[in-house]
Amino acid sequence: MPDPISWEHALPYLLAALAGGYLLGSVPFGLVVIKLAGLGDLRAMGSGNIGATNVLRTGRKDLTAATLLLDGGKGAAAVLLAGLYGPDAALMAALGSVLGHNYPVWLKFRGGKGVATTFAVFLALAWPVGLAACATWLLVAATLRISSAASLASTALAPLYAWLFRGDLQLVEMCAILGVLVWIRHWQNIGRLIRGREPKIGRKA
Repeated sequence: MPDPISWEHALPYLLAALAGGYLLGSVPFGLVVIKLAGLGDLRAMGSGNIGATNVLRTGRKDLTAATLLLDGGKGAAAVLLAGLYGPDAALMAALGSVLGHNYPVWLKFRGGKGVATTFAVFLALAWPVGLAACATWLLVAATLRISSAASLASTALAPLYAWLFRGDLQLVEMCAILGVLVWIRHWQNIGRLIRGREPKIGRKA
């Protein structure tokens, strides 16, 4: 991406991209999908999380797939729309969408863990990075059968993939920031992983 940028002219666009990404990201699709299916409040089930992993604990794979697609789609849409105004706006929208999913104002800032949204953002920003992160998730998940471990490993490696495939420092930095956000939201999972008490994929609530 071209550096340096003119902050005087670029700042309004970057702030608009951040805010727009946040608003898109803050739509709690997991919560909406479960309510529409007549299953109640997802926050009262399993881990209480509003993301796809907790939806899977209801035993409804169709609703899990819908949540994944919608949570991912909102992140990708934010990046692609903001990208019309330049790559820097796309990066800001990426950050905003993950922040919106993790800390939605509508739910008193108690959102999801941002994995599906983050992966979709990776794909929209640089598809080789996104594919590599997804492949890492699948490999770790197939080996350990633990979603959180797969999410932590793949987001930790995303900055490396960004450097290897694109060599773009700004992209590397954004992948690192998004990875940190995912790790922050997984702090309880990290504790359970250390104690060997993290649940396996597909366990019902």
